[in-house]
Amino acid sequence: MISIILHNIRSAHNVGSIFRTADGAGVERVYLTGITPTPIDRFGREDPKIAKVALGAEKTLSWEKRNINEILTALKKDGVQVVALEQDPRSIPYTQYVPHEKCALLLGTEVGGIEKGLLERADIILEIPMHGKKDSLNVSVATGIALFEIKKPQIKSESETNN
Repeated sequence: MISIILHNIRSAHNVGSIFRTADGAGVERVYLTGITPTPIDRFGREDPKIAKVALGAEKTLSWEKRNINEILTALKKDGVQVVALEQDPRSIPYTQYVPHEKCALLLGTEVGGIEKGLLERADIILEIPMHGKKDSLNVSVATGIALFEIKKPQIKSESETNN
């Protein structure tokens, strides 16, 4: 089981892209926290920017808007491993991560990343090594890379079962 937590993601286009990628990767739930926009606003109106990029994934994927601290507490109580995706002295390359049975991928704001206090609550921190002049990727691109790497052992076992 994998879920994702989007904390303070400003761009509705990035949120829509992450919804579409999350659906493709088999994510069970998306938690939207902080200033992250939601597919449906508090007046029940659809966010057209999210809908345009998500292509319907925002309607089929389970999501909720909650306080980040409440979510982290509830997930940890339920035995979910919180996995942050961030550049940090404690991070390990994302390809070295051995997925826990239940995990939640935590993603932060495009500019400032994940706040230090939230990083301290993560069970593990993953990093996508950068080889060019830029030191980071777009949050939706990074999400896709990390999600499919985390799901790789499950995808591999499913293909072995089908052969």
